[in-house]
Amino acid sequence: MLPIAAVIATLIWFGLLCLPWQPWRMRERFEAAAGASRAWADLSDITVLIPARDEAQTLPRTLAALQAQGQGLQVVVIDDHSSDDTAEVARHAGLANLQVIPADPLPDGWTGKLWALEQGLARASRARVVLLDADIELAAGTLAGLRERAIADDRQLVSLMAALRMDSLAERLLMPAFIYFFKLLYPFALSNAGSRWVAAAAGGCVLIDRAMLERIGGFASLRDAVIDDCTLAARVRAAGGRTWVGVTHAAISLRGYDDLASIHAMVARSAFTQLRYSVVLLLLCTLVMGLMFWAPPVALLAGDDATRAIAALAVAAMIASYLPTLIYYRQRWIWSLLMPVTATLYLLMTWSSAVRYWRGLRTAWRGRDYHRESSD
Repeated sequence: MLPIAAVIATLIWFGLLCLPWQPWRMRERFEAAAGASRAWADLSDITVLIPARDEAQTLPRTLAALQAQGQGLQVVVIDDHSSDDTAEVARHAGLANLQVIPADPLPDGWTGKLWALEQGLARASRARVVLLDADIELAAGTLAGLRERAIADDRQLVSLMAALRMDSLAERLLMPAFIYFFKLLYPFALSNAGSRWVAAAAGGCVLIDRAMLERIGGFASLRDAVIDDCTLAARVRAAGGRTWVGVTHAAISLRGYDDLASIHAMVARSAFTQLRYSVVLLLLCTLVMGLMFWAPPVALLAGDDATRAIAALAVAAMIASYLPTLIYYRQRWIWSLLMPVTATLYLLMTWSSAVRYWRGLRTAWRGRDYHRESSD
């Protein structure tokens, strides 16, 4: 049985490496290399919407970075029932053309972030809208660069996978793999090419045409979406729009995940949703991940010479597929040897997400619980 498992694992890993769209590579990139020259660009056609819930610590850096983007930028911060000084911090940021508005009570059928964005959209008066998380710091020239890409490539939605913090032990073990697995589930190359099967976006930083937002019915069209960024991309594509998503060092997440518990909260929020709440897909995912990540190391330790040789090929392919992500985020290659541990932790978090769903909790985030039958 072990030799068969080793052979299957090797075929899966080499099959992954040979896929034409190469989801393991980091080819879809955006870097604001010319940021300094764009620092005083005319951004009077852009409104930035920032939903903020208890973001008093990160918001000053986010807003300061926006101040360096260019001239004429409109910014709307929606205070989503914060328990800290989020609104006051925003008002004292000294940003021109800034509005700080309180979010209305959350109605049934909406998630908090999308309800906040819907209210902010009513204040947006520009042709292009940027959806920016309150903990994302943009390098100078990023917004001008996003607009240039949207115009040059005729894209109605352009989004960036922000560079996550990778300082703590838990972050170094798990955060590069978060992006690695996301790209396997939602191959950027296929999405950017307009595949009918894949629509990917990264919600931390999204530039979208206001006309397209209105065409799809605003945020009401995805008001209860847990994976709201990819749902938004799917709506845009269904309406005839074109999208682009890529990785970047120009958008930096300021939020830290110092331990496994905080990363678990982030992953379990949407892991079972990505499997469409399907028990069959969950079991299939468990089987495939077991074959991919555990059969090779077990075969290396317990197999005969032929089995160990086959397993070594699988391990080599596993490392080769993960190295581009580690290199891009300037992490040491040694983390690739811990992929079986990393994958197991993500699988356990996915099962935790499923158990929470079966207990009636659809998702939980930022102090809110969204149950299967009703919202808070």
